[in-house]
Amino acid sequence: MPSTRDIRRRIKSVKNTAQITKAMQLVAAAKMKKAQDQAANGRHYAEMLNKILVNLKEKAEEGLHPFFSEGKGGKVLVLLVSSDKGLCGALNTNLFKKLITTDFGTEDVDYVTVGKKGVQAINRLRRHLLADFPIKDPAKFAEVRGVGRFLQEKFLTGEYKKVLVVFNNFINTVTVVPTVEQILPVNPVTLGGKRDFAPEIATATATTEYTFEPSAAVVFETVLPQYVNDTVYQMVLESRASEHSSRMVAMKNATDNAKQMIKDLSLEYNKLRQAAITNELLEITTAKMALE
Repeated sequence: MPSTRDIRRRIKSVKNTAQITKAMQLVAAAKMKKAQDQAANGRHYAEMLNKILVNLKEKAEEGLHPFFSEGKGGKVLVLLVSSDKGLCGALNTNLFKKLITTDFGTEDVDYVTVGKKGVQAINRLRRHLLADFPIKDPAKFAEVRGVGRFLQEKFLTGEYKKVLVVFNNFINTVTVVPTVEQILPVNPVTLGGKRDFAPEIATATATTEYTFEPSAAVVFETVLPQYVNDTVYQMVLESRASEHSSRMVAMKNATDNAKQMIKDLSLEYNKLRQAAITNELLEITTAKMALE
C-alpha cells in the first residue's frame, strides 16, 4: 500500500504533466486556427480547377496531354502525407491503417513521403521509399511545389500508371477522415468532405464548349502542372489542419484526465491521512487506559 509521501509525489508529478499538456493544448489551438483558415481558403480554387479539368478530360482528344491518360507502366506511385510529430491521438495510426488496407491494384508500389512519421511507417512496413520531402510548418507553396514537380516527372516517364495521395482530409475539429485520392491522371478529388462531383456536373456544364488560345495543347501544358502542384499543396494544408486539430483535442483530453487523476489521488491521500490520525488517537487512548 502506498504511503502518503508516495501519493504526494505522484500528485506533484501529475500536476507537472498537466501543466505541460495544457501548454501544448494552447499552442495547438493557436496553430489549429491558422491551419484551418489556410486550408479553407484554398479549397474553392482547388475544387474549381479540378472540376474544370475533369470536365475537359471527358472532351479532350485522345493523347492530347499525358496527364489525361494512364501511364503505360504497371507500377503505382503513392504520396503519403503524415505529421512530423506525435502526441496527436490516433491521427497517424488511422492514416497508416488506411494505407495498409487500400488495394492499389498492384503489389508494385513506390512511395513518396511528406512527414517524419510517414518515413518511419514505410520503413517499418519495409516498403520501397522513393523520396522524402521535409516540409516546414506552416507549409509554403514554394516548398510543396517541389513535391508536385517530382510526382509529375515520375509520371511522365511512363513507369507509373497512376499517382495517388494518402492524406488526412480535414472535415472539422473533431472529424478527420483518412483519404486516398488520385491526382494523375486527372480525376475528381474530394477536399474537406461533402464536396464530391462527377465529370458531368449538370446539363449546362456537359454541353459547354471551350475555345483555347493559342491552342489546347499549350493551355494544358501550362495549367496541368499548376493543377498538380496546387492540389498537392491543398492536401498538405488539409493534413496540417487535421494534425493541429487532433493534437489540440488529444492534449485537452490528457489535461482533463490529469485533473481527474489529481482528484482521485487527493481523495486517496486524505483517506490515508485520516486513517493515520485515527490510528494515532487509538494508540494514545489505549496507552492512557493502560496507565490507568
